[in-house]
Amino acid sequence: MSLNNSNIYEVFAIRYASLTNRKASENFIGGDPHEAGSDLDYYVWLARSAARTFVIDTGFDAAVGERRGRKTITPPEEGLKRLGVDAAAVKDVVITHLHYDHVGNFGLFPAATFHLQDDEMAYATGRHMAQKFFGQAYEVDEVVAMVREVYKGRVRFHDGDAELAPGFSLHRIAGHTKGLQVVRVRTRAGWIVLASDATHLYANMNEKRPFPIVYDVPKMVAGYRRLRELADAAELIVPGHDPLVMRRYPAPSADLQDIVVRLDQKPSR
Repeated sequence: MSLNNSNIYEVFAIRYASLTNRKASENFIGGDPHEAGSDLDYYVWLARSAARTFVIDTGFDAAVGERRGRKTITPPEEGLKRLGVDAAAVKDVVITHLHYDHVGNFGLFPAATFHLQDDEMAYATGRHMAQKFFGQAYEVDEVVAMVREVYKGRVRFHDGDAELAPGFSLHRIAGHTKGLQVVRVRTRAGWIVLASDATHLYANMNEKRPFPIVYDVPKMVAGYRRLRELADAAELIVPGHDPLVMRRYPAPSADLQDIVVRLDQKPSR
């Protein structure tokens, strides 16, 4: 199907929280625990065209963030509002995976269908959650709440890759979790990929140094190659937690400086 202007998306990253004082060993398997590592930023993403609007992930709520030592900067719903989007009216929300920092505010989207991989729900409710290593990044109340949304008919499950609209598709990567999915979006700069936690930082992918919270290391590393296959250029892959995103892309307006950047263009270096 050929793409027209209604299939070209504007794409934004909204920085809603941050985490400082990381060690290298917290960002890379095998990293030196005595060396400082990159800080992390936390994002939700917005992709909109003339025809469709998609929110990608919903962040964590302030109470969970405080308990886990994360600093909230701008609540996701406020960032969306400042881009002219009412969370209560959004029809489609992609949940890349069910970790606390990607699904925590889904209740703010009462009109939305949630797009989730079969494997992610099975993983988050299955045997591995009995082990702290795998379960610690999930909030059990949020997982249970999402199960309730399944029974309400509000979750649309996907088994692998899926096109949700011309110019907007989902691609299962796995690795970080069993059902992690990334988003491929057609923009004026070409096909970009919102990698979410398929690569937390540019360095995870570029140096093939996996992030330590992981379900399957070989799949995580194979995912770096898949990200490059999906994007028109490596520079059009947007990592899920890298503070460099806020430096490499411009704010859409002066009043959104340090809160929102626009991703539908080639980044600076």
